[in-house]
Amino acid sequence: MGHSLYRLLADNLARDPDRTALIDAKRKVTYADFSAEVDLVADYLTGIGITQGDRVIVHLRKSIEEAVAMWATAKIGAVVINVNTQWTSAQLRYVAEDSGAKALIISGQPKDLPSTMIGTLIQNPKGPLEDTQTDWATLKPTGTGKEATPTDTDLAMIIYTSGSTGMPKGVMLSHRNIRIGAETVVEYLGLTKDDRLLSVLPYSFDAGLNQLTTMLLVGGSIVHQPVIMPTEIIKAINTHQVTGFAGVPPLWNQVVRLLAKTPTALPTLRLITNTGGKIPPDILSQMPDVFPDIDIFLMYGLTEAFRSTYLPAHKFAAKMGAIGQGVPNADIHVIKHGQGRAGPGEQGELVHAGPLVSLGYWGRPDLTAEKIKTCPELADLIGDEPVVYSGDLVRVDEDGDLWFVSRVDDMIKTSGFRLSPTEVEDLISASGMATDIVAFGVDDDDLGQVVHVTLTPQPNYDEAALIAHCRKTMPAYMVPRKIIRWDGPMPRTASGKLDRPQVIAASRQG
Repeated sequence: MGHSLYRLLADNLARDPDRTALIDAKRKVTYADFSAEVDLVADYLTGIGITQGDRVIVHLRKSIEEAVAMWATAKIGAVVINVNTQWTSAQLRYVAEDSGAKALIISGQPKDLPSTMIGTLIQNPKGPLEDTQTDWATLKPTGTGKEATPTDTDLAMIIYTSGSTGMPKGVMLSHRNIRIGAETVVEYLGLTKDDRLLSVLPYSFDAGLNQLTTMLLVGGSIVHQPVIMPTEIIKAINTHQVTGFAGVPPLWNQVVRLLAKTPTALPTLRLITNTGGKIPPDILSQMPDVFPDIDIFLMYGLTEAFRSTYLPAHKFAAKMGAIGQGVPNADIHVIKHGQGRAGPGEQGELVHAGPLVSLGYWGRPDLTAEKIKTCPELADLIGDEPVVYSGDLVRVDEDGDLWFVSRVDDMIKTSGFRLSPTEVEDLISASGMATDIVAFGVDDDDLGQVVHVTLTPQPNYDEAALIAHCRKTMPAYMVPRKIIRWDGPMPRTASGKLDRPQVIAASRQG
């Protein structure tokens, strides 16, 4: 019981029940308030027949209610499935069918859901309710939602991937995965009960979930920021005296550019972190200026293993862009397939072992066996302990720090060279003429592949000038053969990352 997901909340009740736990735009709740609301929803779930191991979908906008629904599910030992509200009704139905979920907690009345649902809790009903539907506002305490006692290895949560390259896959996380994930991040970021984190990343994304679990672990506070606009984010940091903030690269691009144009003091902010991909070098170089005296942590992770590596803040200036070394509780290696481990100056695939490795994919033992398996190149170190194959190519430097190169499958093979699309994107970003940038390879009879680039232009964009910049800063084989304009922001996944497969597919068709 002491290591269950629910205990992250419950353990704070005895320590400091009156401390602020969650803050929304219109209200805030203490740990005691949070717990009371959790009990109410847990009573409801038990009353409709949800028991330990059943799956419950939470489909709510970032809010106190969203956190309540998740922890109420966890309290009775059911499995939390948080589905981002940006997902379509077809995606929601797919997750419901794939997971066999028995209950749904949603804002607004759902459409076309499986008949296997035994109950739906609706935050804001817009019409008459059906027999299996309940209005959240009418809930009454019954005391029936008793705390379950799952084991550390029991399933606690399923996080579904965005599904940009096919139907979503559900990554299974145990109570142990989530608990150790929280302990890990607390350790390397030095988080305490005095921290107040701004929550922009969705709870359906492992990095966003980690923000909430770390604060519950130490007794800190979370400020919900559902509106992802740079001006609103900067305002919220100062209004709520935020101490920490995490974002994905597209968001950091916008925030840094805003602060460079309109410098703003952020006196309470002490640390910022990134996740979900590499920040372009021109944006990284501006971060110490727009965030003076603020610790900048560069991080890398994958859902199948939560956090994997980080670069300590004191290394940022010397190793701007590196993803560092393994986080506490992670066993990280870089392997050259069929050869052994990569040494300084070499590249290989990053693999991850240890207690943060997930249980695999829900209902997909075939995919689990492909992604999580023993590693021959590490047999002398860890025997037959399974590792997560990240699919990411990284470079090892002379200090053992890692640098992201590319997704293994994204490498562009042109003129006899293996080229990372990230290299192209970084150099184009340095021109200052584009924001969202996606480079990809297109088959060519003579060269194998050639480079194409899709970008969202800045007001100063000039294609001839950009090509001149590319020819000046890139070897000939790297210079884009074609540049495709994308008017407006590019599509994002539910976690806020660029949806590269969707952009590339649309660009190829165009």
